Amino acid sequence: MQARKLAAAAATLADEKKGTDIRVYDVGEQIKVADYFVVVTATSRPHVKALYNELHVRLKAAGEHHSRAEGAEAGWWVLLDYVDVVVHILQAEAREYYGLDTLYEECEQLDWRSVTLPALPEARPKSVAE
Repeated sequence: MQARKLAAAAATLADEKKGTDIRVYDVGEQIKVADYFVVVTATSRPHVKALYNELHVRLKAAGEHHSRAEGAEAGWWVLLDYVDVVVHILQAEAREYYGLDTLYEECEQLDWRSVTLPALPEARPKSVAE
């Protein structure tokens, strides 16, 4: 999936799972290690983990894979690195403390709601045996 669509898909999935203050920054010109940063606020540790799980499962089903998730156990700030797109899922206090929005405030923001997305697979329900 093209980086722009992947970033928009991650934002859309986070929105569907009740993530808040979702922003997609076009950081390609500023940092050269990724094209987009998706920043999402979660309301609690379980919400961070639920958002992480939703993005991990659904984007994997769509053929997208990230490197090892950083921070998944703690549930304070989870980072998913899809190479050209990096997703940050943070509790509100972590987002405020680390100030990612301030760091990237001069970057253009992608209007992720206006991006036409391919159909995203639904999460496969777990069977009793799993």
